[in-house]
Amino acid sequence: MAKLKNRIQISNSVDKIIWANFQELSEKTRIPIARLLDEAMEDLLKKYQR
Repeated sequence: MAKLKNRIQISNSVDKIIWANFQELSEKTRIPIARLLDEAMEDLLKKYQR
């Protein structure tokens, strides 16, 4: 298994419909899921750290 330098590996569970939509977005935009997750998490941090 490759060692990650600037990332950590996480495990969690999400709503099936949200995940399916997320995967579809990744496929349509050709943006990797990891990058989409980074963006979504950054947006949530901004939202709640007013």
